[in-house]
Amino acid sequence: MKFTLSWLKDHLDTDASLETIVETLTRIGLEVERVEDKAADLAAYRIAAVITAEQHPNADRLRVCTVDPGDGTAPVQVVCGAPNARAGMRSVFAPPGTYVPGKNITLSVGTIRGVESRGMLCSGAELGLSEDHDGILDLPADAPVGQPYAAYAGLDDPVIEINLTPNRPDCTGVSGIARDLAAAGLGTLRREPLSPLRGEGACPVAVIRDFAPGDEHLCPLFGLRLVRGVRNGPSPDWLQRRLKAIGLRPINALVDITNFITFDRGRPLHVFDAAKVKGNLTVRRAREGEEIVALDGRSYRLDDGIVVIADEAGPESIAGIMGGTHSGCDEATTDVLIEAALWDPRNIAQTGRRLGIISDARYRFERGVDPAFTLPGLDLATRMVMELCGGVPTQAAVAGELPDADRVIDFPWTEVRRLSGLDLPRPEMKVTLESLGFHVSGTGDRVKVLPPSWRPDVEGKADLVEEIVRIAGLDRIEAKPLPRIEAAVIRPVLTVLQKRTRLAKRELAARGLVEAVTWSFISRAEAKAFGGGRPELALANPIAADLSDMRPSLLPGLLRAAQRNADRGYGDVALFEVGQCFASDEPEGQTIRAAALRRGTARFAGAGRHWDGAARPVDAFEAKADALALLTALGIPTGGLQVAAGGPDWFHPGRSGTLQFGPRNPIGHFGELHPRVLKALDVKGPVVAFEIVLDALPLPKYRPTKVKPAAKLSDFQPLSRDFAFVVARDVPAGDILKAAQGADRSLVAGVEVFDVYEGPGIGADQKSVAVAVRLQPVDRTLTDAEIEAVSARIVAEVAKKTGATLRM
Repeated sequence: MKFTLSWLKDHLDTDASLETIVETLTRIGLEVERVEDKAADLAAYRIAAVITAEQHPNADRLRVCTVDPGDGTAPVQVVCGAPNARAGMRSVFAPPGTYVPGKNITLSVGTIRGVESRGMLCSGAELGLSEDHDGILDLPADAPVGQPYAAYAGLDDPVIEINLTPNRPDCTGVSGIARDLAAAGLGTLRREPLSPLRGEGACPVAVIRDFAPGDEHLCPLFGLRLVRGVRNGPSPDWLQRRLKAIGLRPINALVDITNFITFDRGRPLHVFDAAKVKGNLTVRRAREGEEIVALDGRSYRLDDGIVVIADEAGPESIAGIMGGTHSGCDEATTDVLIEAALWDPRNIAQTGRRLGIISDARYRFERGVDPAFTLPGLDLATRMVMELCGGVPTQAAVAGELPDADRVIDFPWTEVRRLSGLDLPRPEMKVTLESLGFHVSGTGDRVKVLPPSWRPDVEGKADLVEEIVRIAGLDRIEAKPLPRIEAAVIRPVLTVLQKRTRLAKRELAARGLVEAVTWSFISRAEAKAFGGGRPELALANPIAADLSDMRPSLLPGLLRAAQRNADRGYGDVALFEVGQCFASDEPEGQTIRAAALRRGTARFAGAGRHWDGAARPVDAFEAKADALALLTALGIPTGGLQVAAGGPDWFHPGRSGTLQFGPRNPIGHFGELHPRVLKALDVKGPVVAFEIVLDALPLPKYRPTKVKPAAKLSDFQPLSRDFAFVVARDVPAGDILKAAQGADRSLVAGVEVFDVYEGPGIGADQKSVAVAVRLQPVDRTLTDAEIEAVSARIVAEVAKKTGATLRM
């Protein structure tokens, strides 16, 4: 939102300096992003008289000018290359030491082709005011020599740009900003009463709201007035300067009036050339396949989710967004229809995003304009049209009525201290609310507060507290230290899940994975590919077509990120993310997950080619190792963890596994991504990944003391025994490991698979699994008999649990 200082003072009587106004705006929540002060930037530039202009002795296209800068000093010599430089003209002079924004240089005394030059005669482009490079500025003959050019050209009006939050539609107009500054004590708000305008006769164009039952909220109120006999042409200089200052291009008086009121009062309007409108105007939903050429010159295809203003020939305007070129006003317009309507903010936002149109009208309507100013805004625009263009107005044609938006808030004054800690006198708080337009009734500890029509964001007591505190100033809140807790033991601040989230990020980063933060929204196709796509998880108002659904998994975003890296030459990429996923729209359907993927040769041991051998691509066991390392870092006991073959549909069925504590308690999956899924996402594989649901992990068992037990390190040498078991092909190797481990838990310190064989010498439906069992004696050295006894128990236990036989 941009406005000039003089524009602000049209609504605010104040003697405050520009610096004070800027500081106050930011203090009360209207953050100032930039102040453009042309007067300060162009302070050195003066109007000068060119006394002589003679041909340069050493250059055909240069002239040697004698310039009177008007500062009482002797004329100076300037070498100028402009073709329009001549004796007797008035132009803009920059002395040595002046910064020239158009050329990004600072002037100095120089010599050009052997002739000294002490300054510059400037063009509009060199001052950064236009694109005109053809010649120096040619000012009227009565331009006062020696006067600062910025003041002469009306450029001494600073432009202030503020960053509005979406909940402040009242400050999309300069009048609303002035109201806030007046409430902050920076001046007096100018209140000019707007009396209703009485026209001559009824408006010949009727307004019809054609909506199905239940759709009336799309346009609660529509006002229209015809003004006959207008003279449309360029708007006055004061209006053009004001619009140019905030970056708008003046078009013609009728259009400029609507743009001015849009920024002055936060009330968008639209004007139709009455001669181009056929029949009456109908406000309705667009029909499938209808098209309109908008004022930006582009053609838009409409659907029934878009509201339009149409005549008998078809749509003439995209409601609340942009008008059409067919009925636009130009210099030939003599009869104009002025429209002021109230539109549904949600529908305007959806329409704007669907069509990709960003306009000043949309910016205001999607935030919510003042409904009570709809018809007064129509009257104000009519008066400006009569003043600048002439004409005779008719009475207003009105369809619909103002919605009942009154919301009385029961407000205890003590709420300010309770929520903010700021102790203010009641009279000051009451004056603050009333100066902002709130109506306060009552005299006790509790009052009734009625928010004004231009503040749809104020809904409860906390909002009123915010209004009082921001005007009073956050700097008035006294800083107080938190009380010390000495008697009681301080409980942990972080929950188990918060601790695990932090530990997960640290562990995965330590394994060489790079953290990625991806969108929580993905496309419908991606959501369905990863078990999502439920209707209740579709966004009502997505920011883009390919970000339409809440993600059921972290993997789609990571896959997209990995492929973007690969497209840019970084194919060996390892990424991880810890974030939220959504299985339903209920609170229990939201989970925190940790996921990681590896692509190309990005193994834990290192990525890329090496001189001592070919680079191995990643496999499912890399993802499994990452998952188990994460569980270990989180303190999850993996003794009872089961690894079941296979996983969800997006994993390769023969190269994936499910991590679970029993069939009913899966905690995650790992493996290679299915080629079909990679193809659907246009990702080149292979890619391996894992995903663990942190919410599903068992809670730690709390002990009376957090002191770790003393480490028990045996003084005796461990020994290893190898066993080769012949077992059915469908028996998981993990079952053999678990059975061997359970044969004697006091002696068996570890079991590892070191060979799997299928082929000659083994049955067709069988395989040989060789394991190494590490035995760790604790109190004495084992005898041969004891070793044989443990070995026998291991063989027997494996045979009992898996049906395996010892391979001979």
